[in-house]
Amino acid sequence: MVVAAIAHGRGTALKELLASMNVRPGLCDPTNELLPFALFERLHFARLLIVDDPTLGDLTAYGEQRPKLPVYLVFMGDCDGDAHGFLREMAERAAVGLGRIFSCCEGFAAAGSLAEWLVAHDQRVHARYVNRIGRTVLQVHEERALQRALSAQVPRDPFAPHADPLALCSVLRDFVAAEQRAGRLTLTPAAPTPFAWRLWNLAHAIGIPLLGLVVAPLLILFSPLLVYLLRSRETADPVIAERPSAASLAQLQSLEDHDVTNPLSATGAIKPGLFRRLLVTAALTLLDYACRHVFYRGHLMRLQTLHFAHWAFLDDKTRLVFASHYDGSLDSHIDDVVNKVARGVNLVFGNVVGYPRTDWLVKGGARREQAFKAYVRRHQLPTQVGYKAYPGLTVVDLLRNTRIRRGLERTGMSEREAREWLSLL
Repeated sequence: MVVAAIAHGRGTALKELLASMNVRPGLCDPTNELLPFALFERLHFARLLIVDDPTLGDLTAYGEQRPKLPVYLVFMGDCDGDAHGFLREMAERAAVGLGRIFSCCEGFAAAGSLAEWLVAHDQRVHARYVNRIGRTVLQVHEERALQRALSAQVPRDPFAPHADPLALCSVLRDFVAAEQRAGRLTLTPAAPTPFAWRLWNLAHAIGIPLLGLVVAPLLILFSPLLVYLLRSRETADPVIAERPSAASLAQLQSLEDHDVTNPLSATGAIKPGLFRRLLVTAALTLLDYACRHVFYRGHLMRLQTLHFAHWAFLDDKTRLVFASHYDGSLDSHIDDVVNKVARGVNLVFGNVVGYPRTDWLVKGGARREQAFKAYVRRHQLPTQVGYKAYPGLTVVDLLRNTRIRRGLERTGMSEREAREWLSLL
């Protein structure tokens, strides 16, 4: 997540540059001249957006003055392997285009190495969700090619009474082997997980619960005070029920539904006070732990349409930025959120100005459906440039293609299992 303040008077020029990277608004050209995303074989998703929060004035409802904060250009990318290594690769292969983009930002003109400037502006993401940790871009492309090749070979009535599913599976395995020998299909074995990553992941899995055990006695001791601080703030939070303007809603909708997957970018100010800042930090720490060690195999609680999601602070934890890529329309996605993960969303965003009022931190909030939908739209930012390495594929498609590959590599199927595997094609 590269974050840089936009230089005074350069906003219009930057917007024009970003617009030139699209075929049309909302549809990125993957081979655009400035930053040809398709050149980077490790990149799943990417976005460029301008973080200019029009809702900062809502802080006046808390007796605060509207803060004068920078307008940021943010680049976010989801890549395989080392993030800083990817930034250096990007700087090497797209130096001219990146220079034109980031020349609109403060301090860039005096920068030396582009790669080091990008790394220096790479900001920590406090919590992240990855639909399936370990699934690479190469794997996605190879499994998609495998699915297409096999589907073209399968009779459209494979379950006719005379069909022999085991014999058909054997024919398809022979076909794939022949295609691999001819170089028309490749199924690259998964690369080993780096030992340093495994070690850090284990330390994280053990360390956070141990820290919780250390802190637990204090939380129990001070629980009456914490309950008082929470409930006194929840019941006193002003209700901000303003809806997005028709113009901003139309702009946002014009950028959506150009593919089966959409990007969502949003921002909001953290509610004033140290208590709220500590509370949202703790909530995101728990969320990040759950995403890393519990919800990493295709779903976030019961939500199964998210590819990636990121939560990050700006301006010394006074603002929160959220970015995700989800399948389907925004309306259906919000319905999924309300029905499946409302309490988790409340835990984090209940600490953001303008969010529908929560009760006991996890109740209410997103369950106030119409107010929540208005909140999302009002805090949503236009994603000026959004890239996806495998357009047309949903999370369900990715899982199906992986199951196809695993079934192909499996021996000793029963007839029932063979029929189930063939049904995936």
